[in-house]
Amino acid sequence: MPEVKSMFREVLPKQGQLSFEDVPTMVLCKPKLLPLKSVTLEKMEKMQREAQEAIRQQELAQKEQK
Repeated sequence: MPEVKSMFREVLPKQGQLSFEDVPTMVLCKPKLLPLKSVTLEKMEKMQREAQEAIRQQELAQKEQK
C-alpha cells in the first residue's frame, strides 16, 4: 500500500500542557436560611389568636351584663 502524504503537519508544543481534562468538582455555596415557620402558618396562628381574643372579649362582655 503506498504511503499517502498528509496536507496537515503534526505540531507538538515544546513547553506547557499537552492535554487538559475537565473534571467536574463540587462547588460549595452559601447555605440558604429558611424561616422556622412558613408564612401561611404564621397567618393561621395570627388568625387563631385574634379569634381567641374576640371570644375572650365576648365572654367578658357577657359577664358584665349579668
